[in-house]
Amino acid sequence: MRVLVVNAGSSSVKLTLLDAGDETLAERELAAPRARADPAELKAALAAPFSQADAVGHRIVHGGELFREAVPITAAVRRALGELSDLAPLHQHKSLAVLDAVSEALPHTPAVACFDTAFHLTLPPAAATYALPAAWRSKWGLRRYGFHGLSHAWVASRVPEVLALNAHGLRIISCHLGAGASVCAIADGRSLDTTMGFTPLEGLVMATRSGSVDPGLLLWLLDHGSLTTAQVADGLEHDSGIKGLCGSPDMREVIERAAGGETSARLALDVYVHRLRGAIAAMAASLGGLDVLSFTGGVGEHAAHVRALATAGLSFLGVQLDQTRNARASADTEIGAAEAPVRALVLSSREDIQIARAVRALLRPR
Repeated sequence: MRVLVVNAGSSSVKLTLLDAGDETLAERELAAPRARADPAELKAALAAPFSQADAVGHRIVHGGELFREAVPITAAVRRALGELSDLAPLHQHKSLAVLDAVSEALPHTPAVACFDTAFHLTLPPAAATYALPAAWRSKWGLRRYGFHGLSHAWVASRVPEVLALNAHGLRIISCHLGAGASVCAIADGRSLDTTMGFTPLEGLVMATRSGSVDPGLLLWLLDHGSLTTAQVADGLEHDSGIKGLCGSPDMREVIERAAGGETSARLALDVYVHRLRGAIAAMAASLGGLDVLSFTGGVGEHAAHVRALATAGLSFLGVQLDQTRNARASADTEIGAAEAPVRALVLSSREDIQIARAVRALLRPR
């Protein structure tokens, strides 16, 4: 079964056609500034070879508590996904716009929705529950959902393969660092804690997203800063993060400018790393220890300097990198020091394979 994987992310739409053995037959990435893809460009891109797919797998940001695993996309499922848009208004509408464009271009190809939130539905109540009034939580489904679940699920399955370890009892911290970023605590292949919450804004500092901020600060901006709710939302989503700190959302540029002594870039890098290091330590506390630390995503895979800075203060957890291995690391490479109690590695982010396998498992004849 050839599967076309459609991954609508924060800044691009990735199209990947995989054969039955998960080998890439074709791939293309379309720009989607502020996660808005051009429908006409997307439809034009879905010509051969992508149109030869036997099935389509869509990455969908939010499945709520309703969708706990991949599901075939029917009219009823599409309506339900639209109704969940209120839970992720800045992301779900865009994912569904891409889904609709692909469905129009490939109307006879069966399609499956795969959810970023599903992997985190195993969070224990202590990790999933906000300390908010019970009436609010009940009425509006307020809880920590977590995101990047497809990436973290890939890490959960891939780490034991790469390191030849038994997954049973294995404690992994997965750092997905891209335009969006999150850290996940994984034990026995299940998510036990993560940094993103009700929305993808919670947690780490990201390219253009703020990560966690004091809710009182936001109330103050609304009451005293003469800002509208829409202005606050736009600022938190599109003009914060490392862009808000130094003017650029590109970590490569930030590292280069910081190395050149630019104060704002140094601050951006310091704030980013401070939040990341703290999140790794917090996830280790949730796990009660740590066996493997994994980095994936655009920054996680390619920014050796960020990996080095983030782990520099984590020796108390047993984390120590081999700086030569770290500097030369490519996909699926171990970067930890030989004597370190905790193993560390860089993994290629393969959400496409995770999605394709879910599609095959669902659609394969019984």
